[in-house]
Amino acid sequence: MKAGFVYIMTNKNHTTLYTEVTSNLPKRVQQHKQSYYSQSFTSRYNLYILLYWESFQEIGDAIYREKQIKAGSRQKKLDLINSYKP
Repeated sequence: MKAGFVYIMTNKNHTTLYTEVTSNLPKRVQQHKQSYYSQSFTSRYNLYILLYWESFQEIGDAIYREKQIKAGSRQKKLDLINSYKP
C-alpha cells in the first residue's frame, strides 16, 4: 500500500485552516501554491502556507488521522500546529 501524509495549510492571515491527505506532499503543496486547480477551495482562499504535516506508512492511516483532526475544533487544530516542532 502507498504511504500517505495528512497536512494543514493556511493563508497569509491565518484565517482559514485546510486539512487534507495526499500520497505526495511536496507535489501537492506545489499544486496549492500554483493554484493548479483554479476553482478549488485552496485557490479561492489563497491557502498556500504549509503549517503542519504527519507522515504514515499507509495512506489509510493518514485518512484516519485526517478524520480525527477534522473532527476537532479550530483551537484543537491550532494547539496541534503550535505543538509541532519540525
